[in-house]
Amino acid sequence: MKICIIFGHFNTSNSFNAAIRDTFIEEAQKSGHEIDLINLYDEQEQLPFYRSDINPPPQLVIDYRKRLENSDAMFLMGACHNLRMNVIIENWIDWVLHPTWFFSYKSILPDNKFFKNYGYPVPGAMKNKIGIVSITYGGPMVSYFNFSFFKNIPFRRLKKTVFQLGGLKTKYLRFFSVLPNMTDKEFERHMEKVRNFARNL
Repeated sequence: MKICIIFGHFNTSNSFNAAIRDTFIEEAQKSGHEIDLINLYDEQEQLPFYRSDINPPPQLVIDYRKRLENSDAMFLMGACHNLRMNVIIENWIDWVLHPTWFFSYKSILPDNKFFKNYGYPVPGAMKNKIGIVSITYGGPMVSYFNFSFFKNIPFRRLKKTVFQLGGLKTKYLRFFSVLPNMTDKEFERHMEKVRNFARNL
């Protein structure tokens, strides 16, 4: 399997998220997977803030899409900020996972003036591929699941309102209470979780 990793943490060398990335890559390659890594903060060319009036999109968006088309799985890695992925990943999502490449809408009643804008999504270039999300949270699990009734915690929002539009099969890695005073034992327990995930893809 070829896995395109979109890594969105500003500390690309010695952060907890970087450890997840490096551990996953090492174990995934041992299992025979191929990795295409995009470190968003280290990219020479950066995407501008998303604007819907820029059409066609920048060439960089087209290049990212080609890399996804050549992959079997898309893996977003980053931290939870204000119940969202961090801003560089969210901006990347807005640009790259966009109609009509990622999905399009088909109207149920195209000739009806009242309901012509109502319909259903038709998956595009990523249909039936795997969408993986790794999210780190600073607080304990219970503090985030208080919002689950609204389906507004990041992994559910991504699955329900992004990945399903494009026909992706979703898998998750979640890490709670990721704090600077984490013990070595806690850290290693998290890394073993990453290794098991890579082995069982």
